[in-house]
Amino acid sequence: MYLKIHRAGESFIVAVCDEELLGKNLKEGNISVTISEDFYKGDQVSEEDVVGIISKAGNLNLFGEKAVSCAIKCGIVDPSSVRIIDGVAHAQVFRA
Repeated sequence: MYLKIHRAGESFIVAVCDEELLGKNLKEGNISVTISEDFYKGDQVSEEDVVGIISKAGNLNLFGEKAVSCAIKCGIVDPSSVRIIDGVAHAQVFRA
């Protein structure tokens, strides 16, 4: 998986995507999403690394079965809130 941390002052957003999704364009109905290298391509990390980082993060943007599963396993994402876009799992988390 790829993990990239975007910092803006004191806050940050963690972007995680499954490796094979990088650069893909997803389209479903009126939704169009690009899993861009600029936003998602950071370090290649293991599931353990992802869990360690996202468990402390306030804002998350996740694409892919592996990435979303990590967030579900550590209780950050409720499975009922996962959205499927063009067959790909997607979840966003905003915590204070």
